Amino acid sequence: MSDPQQTKEEPVEETFISHLVELRNRIMRAVAAVIVVFVGLVYWAPDIFRLLARPLMQNLPRDGKMIVTDVTGSFFVPMKVTMLVAFVIALPIMLYQIWAFVAPGLYQHEKKLVGPLVFSSYSLFLCGMAFAYFIVFPTIFRVTAYYNAPLGAEMTIDIDNYLSFVLTMFLAFGVTFEVPIVVVLLARMGMVTIPKLKQIRPYVIVGAFIISAVVTPPDVFSQLILAIPLIILYEAGIIAARLVVPKQGVKSEELTVK
Repeated sequence: MSDPQQTKEEPVEETFISHLVELRNRIMRAVAAVIVVFVGLVYWAPDIFRLLARPLMQNLPRDGKMIVTDVTGSFFVPMKVTMLVAFVIALPIMLYQIWAFVAPGLYQHEKKLVGPLVFSSYSLFLCGMAFAYFIVFPTIFRVTAYYNAPLGAEMTIDIDNYLSFVLTMFLAFGVTFEVPIVVVLLARMGMVTIPKLKQIRPYVIVGAFIISAVVTPPDVFSQLILAIPLIILYEAGIIAARLVVPKQGVKSEELTVK
């Protein structure tokens, strides 16, 4: 005679294993997408790195140049840059795999929210990277070269250090441009009200300058380039939250007036 408790647990175990198998397949597809894009771009790895280094090269003084201090740096740094580009290009496929895995456990109204949320998050992250590349990098390198000129020192940049700096800036501005999404989500889930978002605005401004002081180089121009967009994006998030959750905003404002 079989144990009834054991027979009840078997379907649960089978379901858990099937979820693990599906998760493994989704991860493998996401990784395969990155690898396929990387293989397709690897031939142009030196050109991709030169494109990434263009903001620096255009603002270096005449005697400035990029150098390689590691034996394998001239090979691996362009490969890392190409892998980064492949990751960004394949990111929609990776997000779709995540969506396909979690979608069966979501309610219908949650499914309708996830699509626009993923699309807007990806678009804003790309906008943050573009802002860093076209505006932030030229400004920072121009200011750096200006302060270096009176010293009479030859300005040489190691490509590995340059890549680390660029990745940090891309990540910082990509995450910064996600601020409206975070604000809307917090308001949508009822974790914070619109009047509360307005109330904490001074703290957000101070926090924006603290974050910019930590992330960017220690000069006023670089810090303003990050702090000002962060503040503007926070205000944009409040406006978007008003549009997405108008009833919650109206009710909360009525309560504060009373």
